[in-house]
This record gives sequence, structure tokens and C-alpha cells, in this order.
Amino acid sequence: MNILLIGEYSRFHNSLKEGLIALGHEVTLVGTGDDFKKFPVDVDISPRYTMGNWFVTKIRRGIFKITGTDITAIEIGNRFAKALPELKNYDVVQLINSWSIRTTPSREQKFIKKLALQNKKMFLSACGTDVYWVEDLLTSTLPYHMLTPYVNDKNLAPKYQGAMRYLKSEYKALYETVMSHAEAIIPTDMDYYLSLRKNIKATKLIPTPINLSKLDYTTTREDQKIVIFHGINRQSYLKKGNDIFEKALEIIKKSYSDKIEIITVESLPYSEYIKAYDRAHILLDQVYSHDQGYNALEAMAKGKVVFTGAGPHFMKHYNLTEPVAIDATPDPNEIAFNLEKLILNPSAIPTIGKSAKAFVQKYHDHIEVAREYVTIWQKN
Repeated sequence: MNILLIGEYSRFHNSLKEGLIALGHEVTLVGTGDDFKKFPVDVDISPRYTMGNWFVTKIRRGIFKITGTDITAIEIGNRFAKALPELKNYDVVQLINSWSIRTTPSREQKFIKKLALQNKKMFLSACGTDVYWVEDLLTSTLPYHMLTPYVNDKNLAPKYQGAMRYLKSEYKALYETVMSHAEAIIPTDMDYYLSLRKNIKATKLIPTPINLSKLDYTTTREDQKIVIFHGINRQSYLKKGNDIFEKALEIIKKSYSDKIEIITVESLPYSEYIKAYDRAHILLDQVYSHDQGYNALEAMAKGKVVFTGAGPHFMKHYNLTEPVAIDATPDPNEIAFNLEKLILNPSAIPTIGKSAKAFVQKYHDHIEVAREYVTIWQKN
């Protein structure tokens, strides 16, 4: 098959591409590289002139404040428009989410229609923030989710502009356009699957692909301080629960400062981030989720104990009886308690780490996941 992947989110499409190529398919990846993470793409549509230094960023924000126009989105659209004539005759086009190109929604609708016209099939991945997900979470009965801080405190609205934009009419119209052309929408983890259970176009959950050959299993000494790694992305600080992790770490430091070392990094490119936690025994990933994202899964594959989404929905779906990660709830005291248990019982760390690696190998191998995608694409 000849496959076109559009957009990137935490290396998802790169790993899927590598799995598809291993199965003998031809794949082209178009995107911006997921902004500062700088993932590789085949057709680069990232902005060159409207981002990059403080002066240009200041002008961009000023224009947006006055006119409501994002000149970076326009530049991305211009670059995609130049590439569009060559993006044809693919057997499958998969979009990372409904706003995969990242230009203005009205212009993106036109691009989607053109892509659908000049290619055979289109599919939508349920990966990252999207219209259906935001709408569902705002009325969700789950005990917590990614929008819980906003639901509990509307004063946080400025921090959630990225998610709330999907409630605007132009993004809803774009989503409807995508769904009208998509053969199916494919959930990539439990968080998206739970929101899509009533969607007639939703398929089964296909786990996130991880290329294990790019990850080294890292062993850590048990006779040294326990190293806890906390990676912060300021753009999603509240959404990921980094504030709660910081509170939990403050609690732990009061009693165990002589037994632990804490590494905190912020907004690193992917290649630097994945090396930064090699010395860590424990990685703090995210709080409000019900499954693991890319950072968590890659750390689990490297044998780390990860605090992330690993609660009842996840355990039941995979029929797990022993932990492969530590379920991180939005309670700093509970997180601190679970950290304390590991600090006082360090022999549990390699045990959980080995289970974590085995889980990722079993369910997230990029070649086997790619095989599942091919089956879905062929059936629909």
C-alpha cells in the first residue's frame, strides 16, 4: 500500500511509519514535526518566517490580538498548498486529528476536500485534543480527566484556550468535514476510546506504536539514591498535572531528601528529552489520564517505573492483575504515598520496570500495531 500520514503528535506517526515500512508499505509523512519536539517529516510544512525569535513572536501575537489572524497558521497553509498537488494517488490518507495540517480551519476544510478527492481512502486518528473529545469531557462522569482543572475552576480558561478552541464553530465545521470524508476514526488509547464509545465510525482501540529498537533498556543501580524524573511542558502544565506532581515532590523531599535525587527539565526537544531521564528510576508523566501517552510508554520500554494513567479502565481492558505502571490520580498526597512506598522498598522498582517493558513489547510493538492499522484500512 501507498500511505500518506498527515500531522505528528509525540512521535505517533513516525513510529507507525517505521512499522509500515517494515511490512513493505510505502509511506510519506507530512507535518511540522510537532513544533519544538522537532520530529522528522518527509514533507516539511513547518513555519520558517513567522516563528523562531522573540521579536517575530511578539509581532505575531500583536497581529493575532488585533485581527484574530494567526500568521503562522497562514504560512503553514501556504507551504501545504505548494505540496498538495503532489499528495495524490495514495491508497490511504490518515490524519493525526481533525486539525492535522494546522492552518486556518476554513482553509484546512478545502485542503481536506482536495485530499479526499485525489486519494482513495481517508481515516482519522483519535490522537490529541479534538472536537468530540472536548465536548465529551465537559459532560463526562469520569472521576477526573484532562479538563478537570478547568471544569472545577473556570478562571483557568486562559490556560485552556488550546482545548477550548475546538468548541468554536470553525473547528466544529472542520471536524464535520473530516468525519464526512473519513471511513473510520481510530482511538489510540483508553482516554479517546472512552469518549468515542457511541460514535458509529469508531473502531476498536489500537494501541500506540512504539519502535522498541530505538530504545535501550536502561538498568539503574539499587544502592544509590532513587532518581525521580519530572519533565514539564509549560504549554500543558495544568492539563498534564505537573502542578500536582510538584506538590507531591515537595511532600517527599521533606522526609526523604537524603534518599532521592529529583531531575526536572522543561520543554526539551524529543531527542534531548529521551536521554535526560536515562539515569532515572521513576518518571512522573501525567495525572489526569486513564492510559499512557508516548513519553510514558517509551519510559516503560526502558524499564522505568512511570506515574501515569493506569487505573481500572486500563487494567480491565488489558486484563492486567499486576501493575505495569503506577496510577497517578490528581491527589498529591496519594502520589507522595506511592513514591514513599517505592523509596522504602526499592526492590519493587526493577520488578515493576520489567513488567512495564514486557507490557510495551506485547501490546505496543510498532510492527504489530502497523499490521492492525493495515487490517482496519483494508476492511473499511
